[in-house]
Amino acid sequence: MLTEADVRRRLGVAALIGGLESAFRERYLTVQIPARTHIAIEGGVLLTMPCYDPASHVLGMKLVAVRNGVHATYLLMDPANGRPKLTIEANWLTDLRTACTSALATKYLSRSDARTLGIFGTGRQARAHLAVVPLVRNFERVLICGRDPKRVHLFIAEFGTGLDMHPATAEQCAGQSDVICTCTASATPLFEGTALRPGTHLNLVGAFQPSAREVDSITIQRARVFVESYEAILAEAGDVLMAIKEGAFKPEDLIADLHELVSLKKPGRESEREITVFKSVGCALEDLVAAELLL
Repeated sequence: MLTEADVRRRLGVAALIGGLESAFRERYLTVQIPARTHIAIEGGVLLTMPCYDPASHVLGMKLVAVRNGVHATYLLMDPANGRPKLTIEANWLTDLRTACTSALATKYLSRSDARTLGIFGTGRQARAHLAVVPLVRNFERVLICGRDPKRVHLFIAEFGTGLDMHPATAEQCAGQSDVICTCTASATPLFEGTALRPGTHLNLVGAFQPSAREVDSITIQRARVFVESYEAILAEAGDVLMAIKEGAFKPEDLIADLHELVSLKKPGRESEREITVFKSVGCALEDLVAAELLL
């Protein structure tokens, strides 16, 4: 059994980014990743996320209860008998693997001269992204946009040491950032897509239901869109699905999944002026890689 404190102490960021890159490049096509199930529970939803790698003989499953917050538990099991090898309190594991996946996408899709990082949100995912994404680019400034100005100032006071961090309106954060991470629970767009500058890269991580989105159809229409997996995005990602419904985007407009991107089967950024989007809803392979590292 590993507690949250154990995970924070043991799970290294660099090792996880490297492990994710290797897994999406070399293992993604052979692992079994069933569609995530959503089960309605009292006051919320339970998500189940299994993953099995027959080549490595590794089996794992994450259980996520979303109800007045999020609580995740991970079971790493012996595929020969189904018995747990490791039980992990997995909130930080989830936050960190999400941020490391965003960092991996940022490495391949953002401009090498990106200097301003914009983060929407002040919660757990915002904290993880602030800790991780700057490791892949030399940011000089960080803009923080949140619904509650008091929480934004507390967030900056907590993390601002050594960083040039500033509160920002949604328009400022969208229009002045080279890399944007949307880490909110918002069901409606956070800013107008017309505010984005050419050359911006966006990591969209907050919305994971067809009825919720953090960016509008203009953003999706203006961007070259990359995803974790086609199947999951076209089943769950409101950011993309609503743009399709509104006629601003088509499924065949998706450029590449993360496997195709990191294995160089399809090109990433092709010009300094194009807008790129990486949309993620969470992939069970990411959890499995993190659990393997902990084991």
